[in-house]
Amino acid sequence: MAQPDSKKIFFENLSGAGKAIAVLTSGGDAQGMNAAVRAVVRMGLYVGAKVYFIHEGYQGMVDGGENIREATWESVSSMLQVGGTVIGSARCKEFRSHEGRLKAAHNLVQRGITNLCVIGGDGSLTGANLFREEWSGLLGELVEQGAIEEDSVQKYSALHIVGMVGSIDNDFCGTDMTIGTDSALHRIIEVVDAIMTTAQSHQRTFVLEVMGRHCGYLALVSALACGADWVLIPEMPPEDGWEEKMCQKLSANRAGMKRLNIIIVAEGAIDRSNKAITTDYIKDLVVKCLGFDTRVTILGHVQRGGTPSAFDRILASRMGVEAVLALLETTANTPACVVSLCGNQSVRLPLMECVQMTQEVQKAMDQKRFEEAVKLRGRSFENNLRTYKLLAHRKPESELPTSNFNVAVLNVGAPAAGMNAAVRSAVRVGISEGHKMFAVSDGFEGFYKGQIKEIKWADVGGWTGQGGSLLGTKRTLPAKHVDKIAEQMRMHNINALLVIGGFEAFLSLLELLTARGKYDEFCVPMVMVPATVSNNVPGSDLSIGADTALNAITTTCDRIKQSASGTKRRVFIIETMGGYCGYLASVGGLAAGADAAYIYEESFDIRDLQANVEHLTEKMKTSIQRGLVLRNENCNDNYTTDFIYQLYSEEGRGVFDCRKNVLGHMQQGGAPSPFDRNFGTKISAKAMQWITKKLSETFRQGRVFANSEDTCCLLGMRRRALVFQPVVQLKGETDFVHRIPQEQWWLKLRPLMKILAKYKTSYDVSDSGQLEHVLRTRPKESDASVAM
Repeated sequence: MAQPDSKKIFFENLSGAGKAIAVLTSGGDAQGMNAAVRAVVRMGLYVGAKVYFIHEGYQGMVDGGENIREATWESVSSMLQVGGTVIGSARCKEFRSHEGRLKAAHNLVQRGITNLCVIGGDGSLTGANLFREEWSGLLGELVEQGAIEEDSVQKYSALHIVGMVGSIDNDFCGTDMTIGTDSALHRIIEVVDAIMTTAQSHQRTFVLEVMGRHCGYLALVSALACGADWVLIPEMPPEDGWEEKMCQKLSANRAGMKRLNIIIVAEGAIDRSNKAITTDYIKDLVVKCLGFDTRVTILGHVQRGGTPSAFDRILASRMGVEAVLALLETTANTPACVVSLCGNQSVRLPLMECVQMTQEVQKAMDQKRFEEAVKLRGRSFENNLRTYKLLAHRKPESELPTSNFNVAVLNVGAPAAGMNAAVRSAVRVGISEGHKMFAVSDGFEGFYKGQIKEIKWADVGGWTGQGGSLLGTKRTLPAKHVDKIAEQMRMHNINALLVIGGFEAFLSLLELLTARGKYDEFCVPMVMVPATVSNNVPGSDLSIGADTALNAITTTCDRIKQSASGTKRRVFIIETMGGYCGYLASVGGLAAGADAAYIYEESFDIRDLQANVEHLTEKMKTSIQRGLVLRNENCNDNYTTDFIYQLYSEEGRGVFDCRKNVLGHMQQGGAPSPFDRNFGTKISAKAMQWITKKLSETFRQGRVFANSEDTCCLLGMRRRALVFQPVVQLKGETDFVHRIPQEQWWLKLRPLMKILAKYKTSYDVSDSGQLEHVLRTRPKESDASVAM
């Protein structure tokens, strides 16, 4: 287990004593804003600052009075799972005027507020920066008017601003994901999945309009996640004559036995002449040219509503804590910053650099520099567009390269949601690269039994939204049957292997690497893509399937907590999966607002359990009505779920009663989340491109011969980048007994959960405090963004 590093900096050195922080939400609402507000309030109170709500955004700041209220710990209870923003949001014309900002400054100074945390879009953040720049002048005017004392100018000389981007459109440059985007994608995909069943029944074409007046992110990513036939976005209008091409594509898909067509349109979609492309225009076009039964569905504000996803809760909680740390560290000379996400790292960027870059995108679109607009959106957006084109539009046979290589793809280990999206991506990218693709059923068990068959482009249609493993998967390792597997490799002339799976897949590649010494058949490029709900594969911060499992845990915890509303005080003990890896318990606990999460990586004893019970008892007496405790299934042999349940029941007698739930295999089932669909699609496409490169490099004298360490790799996400790592090099980073990596990034999030549950703890801020620049080429710009 990882030991604390003595070089780490802990935030006990940072004090908020004497400081006042105000938090407001402005502009359009987005799911996850409440989680951000909750994190700002609790972190602010934790460091000793006074924290204020500003209700109704900038309008509340201008109006003052009851709109600016001091926040307490209890005032943000039970808001983590609520969509929208409970402190209200409003667009304020008055704040755009000098007089309005003067009123706002007066209201803040009266309460001693000089630290503002603004959650909103680029307009809200630009307004905040202007307010900051005018601050000293506004105070001077207030002194002249006699509204404030002269010493107030010195006392409140600087206004500090930190922004968090809350926008479902993901239209802000400098961050991979904005708060609310993932939840909006959940709403869209839920609707698309539902529509697909009725469309298939009646052989219909559906035209769906999604939000995105100036940004096509939601349309593009949802098209990638559901395998839509056609997508129209404002950043990349279709070429002239697109109508005919689209109808040909729809007709070809129907001829290939596909019973439905899905077309996704961003509300701001335009053609090359800047003329709007409407859903009705597309419907009339399809009916007129093809005679297909066609329906239009406009999703509208459904996308803004509903409960936030696990991703948005975690993102918002992390950003909220980071925002408070940024405010504590700021000086009069520090520029206003925005807290952003890069890969799975939180970073701080100068606010106006991000705003200017965002405005550059719109300027490029207005001037019809569409290629540049796509590039300015960032490498993630560009990669999404490229991947969609690659997977949705099959090239004619005459245009495909002819490699004459055979590539096998198989699933190994337990099923994980998103595996099928990864297989679909691998098959279609492989065919586009000119390879012949083979599917192996039931993992290595099916491999040695010869359950291998060629898989074509159309065979994987509609796979992205399917849960589990359509190929079939087993935990069987290859070592016992290595001779038979080598024989099958020879019979089918397999030149490369793509293995999609969990820890068993990692062990399998190590065994096949060892077998190279005896069997030349394994001297071929081999790559593994991590897919397991446990997220316990060394060499990767994230695995396909883990996000879907987190959403299952979060949704279930919400329902379980709600079941106790209106009853007496109650604590729920919830057991999660994960083997010895505490990822699901820890990160699920953060997303669900748990009071404690017991895991193997952080050892605990009876004294810790007793302290947790006492802490919860104290909270129950004063404020909260419901408590939530998560336990990883293998966290301790003796402190079982039953033991913890009985301990809490006994020690909490008279204050609260207890219930226990074992979530079990529901964490493995269900349709994959948008994140897992897209992560699986993009990481698998990258793996196939690596295979093509390695096949080219290792093809000599009429055969493929690859026996170096770098031809047997795991493709994983490391901090901000997707990295190919030789599996043999990962052996030193692995605890093989407990099947977990020796170091795990998410352990840094555990103090976050404890702080937000009112525990006194240390929080490692060694990764914080570095103000970066959005204009500099950051790792994100080299295809690091796999967040979506």
